[in-house]
Amino acid sequence: MELTARPRAGRDDTGAMSPVPAPPREVRAYLDELVRRTRAVCGPHLVGVLAVGSLALGDYRHGRSDVDVAVVVAPSLPRRALPDLAGALAHPALPCPAAGLELVVYPADFAARPSGEAGYLMDLNTGPSLPERVSHDPRESPAFWYVLDRSLAHQSGLPLFGGPAREVIAAPERPAVLAALRASVREHAAGEGHVTDNRVLNGCRSVVYCRTGRWFAKRAAAEAIAADEEAFRPLVEDALRSFELPRESALPLPAARVRDFLTWAAERVDEAVEAEDGRTGPR
Repeated sequence: MELTARPRAGRDDTGAMSPVPAPPREVRAYLDELVRRTRAVCGPHLVGVLAVGSLALGDYRHGRSDVDVAVVVAPSLPRRALPDLAGALAHPALPCPAAGLELVVYPADFAARPSGEAGYLMDLNTGPSLPERVSHDPRESPAFWYVLDRSLAHQSGLPLFGGPAREVIAAPERPAVLAALRASVREHAAGEGHVTDNRVLNGCRSVVYCRTGRWFAKRAAAEAIAADEEAFRPLVEDALRSFELPRESALPLPAARVRDFLTWAAERVDEAVEAEDGRTGPR
């Protein structure tokens, strides 16, 4: 499997700074206003705002993708500011032009160290295609979502305010990421609440991460799996075609083939976990 990671902002091999890519034009004004409102609420306690997910990997699809954002604040932020921030950013108070906004607020001391925990101060889901949700208790949510998001953020986070992603969010250690991937693949295999094409593409990206140790956009990962795994090529290609459509127009994919593929993906993740356990010994 040959994949080349998309160039990201940050220091190159010579130590020089590479340019920071601009967010897609469809969401640029929205992100500017999101940062402005976040700064207004958090004031001097705001450490950083990062675009993550498809925005960070250069694979945002308008009408299909969510806007994923990580906010890092000083531990001194008054807790009463969090409901104010949720109110300021919730759709339609701030109309979301994407399918939805998934925004997570982390304390800076937690974000700065590797962790396999959720660790958030606030998790906000809002937007025209997302069920409204605000959580202030990380025990309410499976930790794997946040471990994977922070891993991707450390690698490829797009700074909207504050310093480079690698200076704001630490990378979870590989065993924690693999354990989170194992949970993620099983979540998508269950299927509840997930568009079928996204379940397949998530499986592709999970396998590619296990093989490369890098995060790639879902479409790039799916193309690599389609090239390498002939048995699953028709399903993955159908998932890619469906992914070009809005969520409500997603194509039906054969349930048995999806189940077989996700079982295969789970086995590849299990192999990576076992290999890692063999390298590190009992923990």
